[in-house]
Amino acid sequence: MEEETVVDASGLNCPMPLLKAKQALNGLPGGALLRVHATDPGSVRDFETFARQSGNTLLESQQGEGTYSYLLRKRQD
Repeated sequence: MEEETVVDASGLNCPMPLLKAKQALNGLPGGALLRVHATDPGSVRDFETFARQSGNTLLESQQGEGTYSYLLRKRQD
């Protein structure tokens, strides 16, 4: 199993979960995995759009009792 970098953006409102994810991705090599935990319902749309526009891959998008989890694979440069 590949190692994931984890960003906890719980309690942060839009656009902070996505900004935290972008900052983390900038420090990772191509192909690395990033998991983001958030509580903002708007983050679902934000992460889908971000993945589509940035070339990163959204591997998972999960929702549970007021929490959201996203798994991204950073694009190869």
